[in-house]
Amino acid sequence: FPFPYTPYRIQEQFMEALYGALEAGRVGIFESPTGTGKSLSLICGALAWLRDWEEKRRQEEEQLLALGAGGRDGLSPPQARPGSADTAGQPDWVTAFVQRKEERDMVDRLKEEQIRRKKREDRLEKIRQNVQLKYAAKRKRCEDDEAKRLLQLSKEALSQGAGEDALDQLDHNEEELILAEYESDDEKKVVSGLEEDDDDDLEEEHVTKIYYCSRTHSQLSQFVHEVQKSPFGKDTRLVSLGSRQNLCVNEEVRRLGALQLINDRCMEMQKNKHEKKSNEENEGKKRRVSRTVCPFYSFEQMQFLRDEVLVEVKDIEQLVSLGRETKACPYYGSRFAIPAAQLVVLPYQMLLHEPTRKAAGIKLKDQVVIIDEAHNLIDTITCIHSAEVSGSQLCCAHSQLSQYMERYRKRLKAKNLMYIKQILYLLEQFVAMLGGNVNQNPGSQAVSQTGTVLKSINDFLFQSQIDNINLFKVQRYCEKSLISRKLFGFVERYGGSASAVKTNKENQKVAGLQDFLLTLQQGSDKEGDPPVEAEHDQLRTASPLMQIEGFLSALTNANQDGRVILNKQGTVGQSSLKFLLLNPAVHFAKVVEECRAVIIAGGTMQPVADFREQLLCCAGVDPARIVEFSCGHVIPPENILPIILCSGPSNQQLEFTYQTRDLPQMMDETGRILCNLCNVIPGGVVCFFPSYEYEKQVYGHWEKTGLLSRLAARKKIFQEPKKANQVEQVLVEYAKCIKRCSQTGGQMTGALLLSVVGGKMSEGINFSDDLGRCVIMVGMPYPNIKSPELQEKMTWLDKTMPRAGGQAPSRVLIENLCMKAVNQSIGRAIRHQKDFASILLLDHRYARPAVFNKLPQWIRERTQVKPAFGSAFAELRKVRTPCILCH
Repeated sequence: FPFPYTPYRIQEQFMEALYGALEAGRVGIFESPTGTGKSLSLICGALAWLRDWEEKRRQEEEQLLALGAGGRDGLSPPQARPGSADTAGQPDWVTAFVQRKEERDMVDRLKEEQIRRKKREDRLEKIRQNVQLKYAAKRKRCEDDEAKRLLQLSKEALSQGAGEDALDQLDHNEEELILAEYESDDEKKVVSGLEEDDDDDLEEEHVTKIYYCSRTHSQLSQFVHEVQKSPFGKDTRLVSLGSRQNLCVNEEVRRLGALQLINDRCMEMQKNKHEKKSNEENEGKKRRVSRTVCPFYSFEQMQFLRDEVLVEVKDIEQLVSLGRETKACPYYGSRFAIPAAQLVVLPYQMLLHEPTRKAAGIKLKDQVVIIDEAHNLIDTITCIHSAEVSGSQLCCAHSQLSQYMERYRKRLKAKNLMYIKQILYLLEQFVAMLGGNVNQNPGSQAVSQTGTVLKSINDFLFQSQIDNINLFKVQRYCEKSLISRKLFGFVERYGGSASAVKTNKENQKVAGLQDFLLTLQQGSDKEGDPPVEAEHDQLRTASPLMQIEGFLSALTNANQDGRVILNKQGTVGQSSLKFLLLNPAVHFAKVVEECRAVIIAGGTMQPVADFREQLLCCAGVDPARIVEFSCGHVIPPENILPIILCSGPSNQQLEFTYQTRDLPQMMDETGRILCNLCNVIPGGVVCFFPSYEYEKQVYGHWEKTGLLSRLAARKKIFQEPKKANQVEQVLVEYAKCIKRCSQTGGQMTGALLLSVVGGKMSEGINFSDDLGRCVIMVGMPYPNIKSPELQEKMTWLDKTMPRAGGQAPSRVLIENLCMKAVNQSIGRAIRHQKDFASILLLDHRYARPAVFNKLPQWIRERTQVKPAFGSAFAELRKVRTPCILCH
C-alpha cells in the first residue's frame, strides 16, 4: 500500500482487511482507536483498491475490444449451416447471430465509454497544463462584469425620471408571493425539457467511486487535508459536497441565515431563470414580471468550476473561494463533478436521507460507501427522519396561511386553493389532537390533561380524522409549489415582528440536511432555557410551515416503523407533536442494497451488536456478508492504566444508581478520590459526570463542605459550559492554565475539568498529552429509562428482536447506550503513539462481565479491577514517572 511514511503494523492490517472487504463486496464494521491514523489507513486502503479495480477494468476492456476488432473481419458465423437447428428449436445460426450482436453492442458501448473518458482526461490535463486558459476565462468574466455594470447604470439613469412607476413596482415585487399554477403529477405527464436541455452537456456516466461521509464539516475538511498529504493527493479526482449554507456565494441569499430559507430562495431563483428562458422563447405571450435570477448560476462558469475541482483536491473553504473568484456556484458546480469523481466527500445527511441524496445527483448503484465516525449512526438516522412541531407553530402557520389565502384568494387557481384548504384542515386537526382550538391564542389555552401519549401512525391519522387526505400528494405539493417560501415572503412583508428570522445555532444538531425539521430544532432548549424565551423564539422562527412539512413527510412512513408522540404541557403552545422513527434500518436498507460495499468505521464502535442486529440484519443484510475488524492501539501497554475502582478511600462501596448517588457520603467519597488524585497527577484531569444536573448537585455539595477549596488548591477548576459557543473559550483557558503550571511549578499542578457524558466535551475534543493525564468516569451514564420515547423503542425491540444470550433486547439496548457513551468519553485521553494517561471508572458494576466486555478491546486488555482504593492509588502514583521524564 502506498503510504506517506512507514505504517504501523495495525495500519497495514487495517488496510488489508479494508481492501479485502471492498474486493469481496462486504459490509464491514471497522474499529480503529483515535491516534492510530485511521483516516490515512482508510484513504490509502480504499484508494489502492480503487486504483487496482480501475486497472483491472481497463485490461478487461482492452481484451474485449481486441476480440471485437478481431471478430469484425469475419462477421458471418463460421459454424452457421443453414439446415441445422439447436435443441430449443432455434436454428443455431440465429442463436450465434444474437450472441454476436450482443458482443458487438458491448464493444460499441466500451468504445463510446473510452472516447468519453479520453475526452475528460484530455480536458482535465489541458487545465492542469494550461494556465493561459484560466486567464482567458478570468478576462471574459471581467468583461462580462463590466458590461453588466454599465447596463445597470444606464437602467438607473432611465428610471430617475420614472418616479410615478414606483407604486406599480411594489405590486410587481408582490407578484413573487403568489403561487404559480400547480399541476399534479397525474396531469403533468410531459415535463418541459428545460432542465434536461441544460444538463445535457453535464450528463456524464458515473465512474466507480468511493463516497466518504462523516459527521461535521470540520471532520470532512480534516479528511480532505489527509488526502492532500497522502501519495494519492496529486492524481485523485475528489469533490467535497456540502449544504447551500456552507457553499452558497451569493451574499444576498447567505444573509437569510436559516438553511431552509436559503434552499427555497435558491430554488426560486433557478425557477425564475428557467421561466425567463421560456418567456423569451414565447415572445408573443404576455411577458411575466422580471424576477431575480442568481448571477452565479451560469452553466459555462459551473463547468469551468467542475473541471477545476476535478484537477486538484480542494476542501470546502477552497471550493468557496474558487466559486467567488470564478463567479460560479460551488454548490451546483461541485454536484456536476460527481459523475467523474473518484472520491466524493460529504456530510452524513446527504447520503443517509434519500430525497437529499437524489437531489444531489448521488447514485449508489455498485459504488463504495465509507461512513466514518459512525459510533452514533443509529441515532443519526433516527434523528434525520424524526420531526417535532409545537402547538404554537401549528397555530401560527394556520393564522399565516389563512391570511395569505384571504389576501390572494382572487389570484389563486382552484388547485392551489384546494391544497391550501387541505393544509389548513390538517393544522386544525393537529391542534385539536393537542386539545386546543386553532383560532385562539395557543399561549393562553390551558391543556386539561397533561402528559405524554404515544400512538401508531395509523391510529393518529384516524383519531385526528385526516386518514382521508393523501399526505403524499400534500407533501409533493408543498415541495413543488414552494408554498412555505411564499408564505415566508408574505409574513416578512406584512407580519411585523415575524420578519426577524432567528436560527438557534446551538440547536443546529445536523447541518447539511435539506429537511428543515433538523436545522431549526424547536422546543425549549434541552439544557433548560426559560420556556417563555423559547416560545418567543419559535414564533419568530422562519415560516413555521417549513417545520410542519417535515412532520407531514414523516407521517408517510410505514405504520410499524414509527410512532407519534403527543406531548401535552401546560398550554397548547407549549405542547407538541413528535414523530419518532423506531426502525432506522428501513432507511439504511437502500444504501446497503445498492452499494457494492459499505464500510462503517469509527474510533470506538463497541458494542458492535447494535449495528449488526438493529441496523444491518433488520435491513436484510445476509450475516455472511458482514465482516468485523478491530485493531489495538499503537501505544506501548505501559502508557495506559485503566482501573475499575470498587470502593473509595473510606471503604464506601462505589455504586452510583439513581437511588444512591444523591447520598452525601457518595458525593463526599467522590470528592476524596479526586483530592487524592489531584495531589499526585500532574497536568490536566478530566472528570465526567452522568448529567449536567448531577454535576451541578455534586459541585454545590463540595462547595458547602469545603472540599472544593481543597481541590482548588492543587488544580484550577473548570466546568463544562452548557452553551456550545462558550466551549472553545473554556478549553483555551484550561489549556493555558495547564501550560502555565507545568512551566512555573509550585503548588498548583494543573487543572481539573468537570465534564458531562454526551455533552460538548465527550465527543470530538482531544485531551492529548498534558490536557488529559487522567480521565475519570463517575458512575454509569444510563439513559433516562422513564423517557416515553426510550420506553417505546424498548417495547418495539422486545417485539421485533430475538433475545440475545438470555437477555431481553431492551435491556441490552440500555446497557449498550450507556457503554457507547462511556467509550466515547474515555477514548478522549490517548491521541498518539507517545501519549500516556490513566483511566478511572468509579463504580463496581463496571467489573460485571456483561459490562466489562463492552469496553474497547485495547482498553479492556489492560484494565485492572481494584476492590480497594489503596492499591489503585499506588498504581496511579507510578504513572507519574514517564511524565517527569517528558518534561
